[in-house]
Amino acid sequence: MNYTVFTDFNKIDKKKWGEFVLSHADGNIFQTPSFYQAAKKTKNFEPIIIVIENENGNIQAVLQSLIYNEYGKFLGKLTSRSIIEGGPLLVNNDISTHKKILAEYEKHISKKKVIYTQFRNSFDTSFFENSFLENGYTYEDHLNIIIDLKKTEDDLWKEVHVKRRNEIRKAIKNNVDFITLPFEHSFESCYKILVEVYEKAGLPLLSHEMFRNLYKFLPPEAEIKVFSSIYNNEIIGCMLCLLYKDTIYDYYAGSYQKYYSKNPNDLIPWEVFLWGKKNGFSYFNFGGAGKPNVPYGVRDYKKKFGGTTVNYGRYIKIHKPSIYQISNVGFYFWKKAKIFSSNVKNRKE
Repeated sequence: MNYTVFTDFNKIDKKKWGEFVLSHADGNIFQTPSFYQAAKKTKNFEPIIIVIENENGNIQAVLQSLIYNEYGKFLGKLTSRSIIEGGPLLVNNDISTHKKILAEYEKHISKKKVIYTQFRNSFDTSFFENSFLENGYTYEDHLNIIIDLKKTEDDLWKEVHVKRRNEIRKAIKNNVDFITLPFEHSFESCYKILVEVYEKAGLPLLSHEMFRNLYKFLPPEAEIKVFSSIYNNEIIGCMLCLLYKDTIYDYYAGSYQKYYSKNPNDLIPWEVFLWGKKNGFSYFNFGGAGKPNVPYGVRDYKKKFGGTTVNYGRYIKIHKPSIYQISNVGFYFWKKAKIFSSNVKNRKE
């Protein structure tokens, strides 16, 4: 069969592409044309799209990648990376098509100055393992936790760890309220919280501009939504979620450290579950839970809300091994510096 490969966004039928992702069993927001548009309009981000059509003009595969280069030209040489979330998407999971689109991606990425590529799987891709390995990728276990919102509220509550239930009750007793406000009314307050949380953890945070562009470009079937907790008329915690098809994706979340005792981080996920059930969603995706057998406090926190732990793993290929080693060391010291700076700032306050 003859195939046509498209890598130019302007030459791809966006309507056809969007419908393909929407109708695909594993279709997700990270492979949509709207996500491409948001990234394209954001400084220091470069999306890549590869679409394969058959001789009848029907899409057979979609692979969208996002090159992260948050630190500009100089530091970008040590941090540039290509991340594929939830892709590629293929008709009937055809292995020959997978090999073809991966080969096309390899040709495309070879022209980019990225240190490594990482496929972050959001569904079972074990049948493509040989295809990845043949192209120089290695597999890494990586966990995630999925909450089945189709269950009754009582069953969901029973899955929540008894300590977590008590903390949720404590938040309510402390007069912490859960609210959903329009994005424009709550995003700025939420982003301030995320800045504090990610500085304290020494981790990079998605840019303010990217969040704004997601809000601007997402289509009617998708949404970026802010869920918040309020105490004494102040937003003290939030969860920024991406909504697509029947799934709520936990994208970024956190709360002010000074309000930890009010348990906003315990109340918000539970209330989002209930909101999701009420509004017809089937799943809540916690967005990652680290590597198995490696201690990870975030995973321990998430597991106390119940759900199913899955291991779809990741595939990674190092394009520049020497720079990759340098960047790992550099990131370690950068993280330590961020944590130190955050601690000094908190002591002054």
